[in-house]
Amino acid sequence: MTRFANGALGVALSLAAYPAIPARAHDYAVGPLKIGHPWARATPPAAKIGGGYLGIENTGSTPDRLLGGSTEAAARVEIHESSLTDGIMRMREQVDGVVIAPGQTLEFKPGGLHLMLVDLKTPLKQGDKVKATLMFERAGSVAIELQVQGVGAPQPAPSEHTGH
Repeated sequence: MTRFANGALGVALSLAAYPAIPARAHDYAVGPLKIGHPWARATPPAAKIGGGYLGIENTGSTPDRLLGGSTEAAARVEIHESSLTDGIMRMREQVDGVVIAPGQTLEFKPGGLHLMLVDLKTPLKQGDKVKATLMFERAGSVAIELQVQGVGAPQPAPSEHTGH
């Protein structure tokens, strides 16, 4: 019994030597991929599409590819990229997905690369949480939750996500 108590005390003291690292409930990981701050903008009542945004970091040594995703909130989730050319904003679906190279972080944000939620079943409302699944070529699938911000909301700063 004393041996057990001494062992438990040793474990407790060992763990106390490491500082507590707060977990961020709004960050996700699958294999070497770190997914941070998924969010979406609220949509007007008649909107049939919505946008999803997040960051994906590849901490591994092998590239991976985001192929797409799914959500019960929409008929499908596509990957789109917006670009400004000659003063004209264009949007193009990335039908082959997007590669996340080793050491790279892809930022999905308004006016750039983003998730397109197509044929929304109901409008996205500020304060809602939309469950979705992202599908990667190597890492497989990961369930995430998009935090819905206001209509026209700007890209939140990372510190604004603490506590979600």
